[in-house]
Amino acid sequence: MKPSLQLRLGQQLTMTPQLQQAIKLLQLSTIELQQEIQEALEANPLLEAEDDYNFGEAPVQNDMNSQDREPQGETESYSQDELYEPEIPDSSESMTEQNIKEDLPLDSNWDDLVSAAPVANTYNGEEDMVFQGETTETLQDYLRWQMQLTPFSETDRTIAEIIIEAIDESGLLTISCDEILESLGMPEVEADEVEAVIKRIQLFDPVGVGARTIQECLLVQLKQFDPKTPYLSETCEIIREYADYLANRDFRSLMRVTKLKEEELREVMRLIHSLNPRPGADVIREEQQYTIPDVSVKKIKGRWVVELNPDAFPKIRINEQYAAMSRQVRNSSDSQFIRSHLQEAKWFLKSLESRNETLLKVANCIVQQQQAFFEHGEEAMKPMVLNDVAEMVGMHESTISRVTTQKFMHTPKGIFELKYFFSSHVSTESGGECSSTAIRAFIKKLVAAENPAKPLSDSRMAEILSEQGINVARRTIAKYRESLYIPPSNQRKSLL
Repeated sequence: MKPSLQLRLGQQLTMTPQLQQAIKLLQLSTIELQQEIQEALEANPLLEAEDDYNFGEAPVQNDMNSQDREPQGETESYSQDELYEPEIPDSSESMTEQNIKEDLPLDSNWDDLVSAAPVANTYNGEEDMVFQGETTETLQDYLRWQMQLTPFSETDRTIAEIIIEAIDESGLLTISCDEILESLGMPEVEADEVEAVIKRIQLFDPVGVGARTIQECLLVQLKQFDPKTPYLSETCEIIREYADYLANRDFRSLMRVTKLKEEELREVMRLIHSLNPRPGADVIREEQQYTIPDVSVKKIKGRWVVELNPDAFPKIRINEQYAAMSRQVRNSSDSQFIRSHLQEAKWFLKSLESRNETLLKVANCIVQQQQAFFEHGEEAMKPMVLNDVAEMVGMHESTISRVTTQKFMHTPKGIFELKYFFSSHVSTESGGECSSTAIRAFIKKLVAAENPAKPLSDSRMAEILSEQGINVARRTIAKYRESLYIPPSNQRKSLL
């Protein structure tokens, strides 16, 4: 077969680097975007952060009820060019914006020095406080510290180290005595000595840590009570002998086998509730996770207003002095270096601006559709899917998914991820639709108001919702209840 040349015609859809960058920035969270901006500032000398640059006190905001976005009250309006007009230094070597545009043609309405971040409302002039961090301590560290204060022998100290390493986050020991002996590798050590070390560790703070079962953990804590405590012996007996009845909250069977009256059993349950089945959870302190909202919603003069958070994004601009050097350097490689980085800086700023505009547009649409939620709470949430917003803003559904992922909205009801406002549809008796989020809110409200002695079953909650015109099957109620981490009715029963 002889080699030959063939000419083929075809069409292929390709993504430009600018489009790839815009999509990448669109799906980043606030923290990831801040890191991306910092990397761009370090890599591109034509970009600089606006430390002392002040655009004024007018915030970037959109009113979802106003199509022309007229300013409220007597606030003076500015055009975008006036609002973002930079102060060009008085230097004979500086390069004007018009010269840059003629040399590197871009969009005719693109402002070289416009900040891609929203404008802050005010600046209070206070210095930023330096956070020095905090010391976090694990449960194992806390137990080792107590072990060092305990007069252990070298062998017992080795056994204690193995035990402490095998304690989980809840404070329970996850290995048996035989496994400890096998890990120890000392034939002369017997099981009684390991048991003695376990008993001593169980008296460490918090009391009950190192127990092998919840039952043993509770009994260890009860041993620290005053022997004259009312109903102490009955409580120990119930935990030791009738733990299954206790776990199933079968109070009738408990009263029958223990010969206790309801009032006496209520005192026993009150004593049990004072114990901690997971003592290790009180020691482990998880690091606080702070959420930076991307947008905020406020009600101003009866209308809900959506604003970008000015503190969420660092404000950056093009360095005018470096940009002016492209016409003055005589070396072609230096000129090309400045011009290429200037082009990249413009692309980056435009991608940031596009991200903010898209985020604001989607947030406005969400607030417009979910006004009832902001007025009345979760029970008034309307069903909405990604395709509904995509059709309203004229974007693809995948774009809406990128915009709403890891983006947060600060509302009078709290901080929510944008995806929180999307929920599936459930039919109602009148032929309408109800949001699954609203049904979850109804379930939480019913459980909070129920009688602890006679909690509502899933079937009963389905009947109550049906009486309100919401047709929900029992298995749907069970699914939503489990998603809210609400136990079934038999486990919610309580005498207290």
